[in-house]
Formats: sequence, C-alpha cells, structure tokens
Amino acid sequence: MSETDNSLTNSETIDKPVGWPANQPPESTQDWSQFAESDREAGFEISENFQRFSQKNDAFNRAWWDEAIMSPDVARFYGAHQNPQPRKADGFNQWDYALINSAWSVARDFAARGHPEGRREGFLDPFQSFLPQAEKQVELPSIEETTSRIKQVAKFLGAEKVGITPYDERWVYSHAADISSATRDEKPNTLKGDFKSVIVLAHGMDNELVKSYPSATAAAATGREYSREAAIISSLAAFIRALGFEAVGTSNDSAITIPYAIKAGMGEYGRNQMVITEEFGPRVRFSKVFTSLDLLYDKPKKFGVRQFCDICSKCADACPPKALPKGPPQEPGPNRSNITGVTKWSADCAKCFTYWTKINVDCAICMRVCPFNKDYSKWTMRLMQRLMGTSLRRLMLWLDGRLEFGKRRPPFEWWRLMMDQDKT
Repeated sequence: MSETDNSLTNSETIDKPVGWPANQPPESTQDWSQFAESDREAGFEISENFQRFSQKNDAFNRAWWDEAIMSPDVARFYGAHQNPQPRKADGFNQWDYALINSAWSVARDFAARGHPEGRREGFLDPFQSFLPQAEKQVELPSIEETTSRIKQVAKFLGAEKVGITPYDERWVYSHAADISSATRDEKPNTLKGDFKSVIVLAHGMDNELVKSYPSATAAAATGREYSREAAIISSLAAFIRALGFEAVGTSNDSAITIPYAIKAGMGEYGRNQMVITEEFGPRVRFSKVFTSLDLLYDKPKKFGVRQFCDICSKCADACPPKALPKGPPQEPGPNRSNITGVTKWSADCAKCFTYWTKINVDCAICMRVCPFNKDYSKWTMRLMQRLMGTSLRRLMLWLDGRLEFGKRRPPFEWWRLMMDQDKT
C-alpha cells in the first residue's frame, strides 16, 4: 500500500476514510487497516478498488467455462497423467512423461481421495485431516520457544525454509471452485477457523531439471514439490492439531500464497510473477498452514529484487506467448484472472495457460531464464546475487547474458547425469 493513498490530512477524519480500506465488505472478520504498516514493509500497493479473488477466475478453472481459454488442448493437457501421448521430441518421450507423472502421483492421490465428496484437496480444497484435534490443549512454553519448535518440526518433516505471518483474510479466496460442477461454479470457501497465524513452507525445486524447461522432463521438478508439500503440510497440520490447536494445511487451494510468503520473509515479488528467494531464486514452491496458534512473526526481507526487475525483462522477452509484462507494475491486470486493486506486475494468465496446453506440459521458461535462478551452494553465485542488489546490477545483468546462465539444456542430458558422475 502506498503512503500517499492511505495517509490522512488534518481535514480528514476516521469517519470519512479515503480509499482502501473504505471498501472493506461488511462480512469481513478483520479490520484491514491493521495491515497498512506491514503492507508498506512488504512493498504492497493496494487501492480502494481492492476485491478478494474468487478461485473460479484463475486460468486453470476458467478453462472449464470461459471460451477465451476452452479448447480441445485443455482436455488433452488435463488428461496427460492417464493418457500422456508421448512423442519423439527430446523431453517429451515415454521416459519423460513417466518421470513427470510419477513425480505428480502423490499430489494427485491426495487430490483424488476427496472426489466422492466433491473435494479436490490441494488444488481447490484444503487438505482433510484424518486425525482429530486433541480436546486438551498442551501447555505451551514461551512464544519464542513455541515458534522455534514449530519451525523445527517443519524442517524435520522436509520443509527447506519456514516463515510465519499473521492471518490476513484479504488473500483468502472469496469463493472456491467446485470440482463437482462441470463449469467449476463458485462454492463457499471451506477454510474456516479462529486463525491467528499462517505458517509458510518453502520447497526448493531441482536445479538440474529446471535447466531443461520447457519439457516433460523438467516439469517433473514442479510435480515432485507438489507431492512433497502435500505430505509435509498435512503432517505439520496434524502435529499442531495433536497439540490441541486448529490447523489446516493448504497448497494452491483456499488462498493466494504469494502475499503470505512475502510477508513471512520468504523473498520478494518478481516480474515473472514469482517470489524470488535468496536460497533458490524463483526455483521454489510454497505451501501453508493456517493455525490458531499465537506465534512470532517474521518480517518481509528485501535484497534488491524489485530494483533489479525494474531494469530486467529477460522473462518477458523469453516468454513464447508474450504473457509477461514489460514496463513498471500496474494496478489493472490484463483480465479477470488478476486480482483487482493491487499494483504489481501481472501476467496474462489466459495466454500463459493456453501455451501450456499447446505443448501439453507446463512451461516455466520465465523461471529458467531469471538471472536470480542460480546454484547458491556456490560462493560465486552468492556473490553475484549480492552484487545484483547493488548499483552494479546492470553489470550483473550483462554478465548473466554474456555467460548464458539461462540457456536451455537438452533434456536428454539430465538422464545421463548419473552416468557422467560415475565416470568421474
């Protein structure tokens, strides 16, 4: 939120609010003005036009009812896990589709188990817990130690990074999409509870696979993280419930993840619509647990991503359907798949998803070519990232191109990595 939009002059009073959150709907359970300071810290710019987002309007659900996206390619894309239709092209043969479908298998098992009751867990509905919440709440240590224990358990279960932020209803979907409806009609969002905190978990994607986007081979990197996070987030929610507190695990369902991740200190928002992290760059997936636990909150962390993205358009230049924006962030997005009232870089999700369906696999070229997509286990890459956050950012952008860091690697080379390692 910008200070200009939300500061009060001497002539203005509280009963005559100007701009957001004057448009806060009466059914809200929170006072949105409490988030003004943290919005500024996170770099969020929210106007009086803000509206909560309905999941029916995301591109994946519009494909079932919006003629702007509907096509025979959509059915082929969604059916690729059962009928992949491999071809001879490198990265799209039977080995490659076997890899991607095996990587997605756990996430799809979680998603399918609730179908008879009209749920698609992890995509349209939160993960169902089969362990009851303990009737008696455990006696908690200090809030500092409680927070530390929760983070320790999350790391033990497999999360690679953990951040915590206050519950903020603005990012909860106003409505969920109904899997039992042929046109993904709106239904009430079942994410309910006396939530106080949101625990955000980061899951780093395989660096070697990401180098081969777009291909079915590379797309296994995304599938593996969806499968891992389904198990990790369900286990963490079960742990908190066993302590006697409310906890609901979610993935792509129920709420927009990016704002929570940014406020939990995971990283900064980039031109490619991704959260750029210090540890993985854009090569990361997020999941979250909504809980009634009182916990210590992390702060947004900035390391120069916004300033670098201001001078860089590699993701937009490399995007085949030209779905990513150039120029500065803007408030109105290209279409209904963009949230209303937030100034940010917004993709044309209809163009993006349509391209996915044409190549029959997700794309992520924008992730591969991002100058922040580096192997940060190497000190040289950590140094380069630090310099990207300084006045030397233009030199680092030139160097990234000169050294061809984002160049695509042929997918067949991934299959030979173990052979090459054995020879050495």
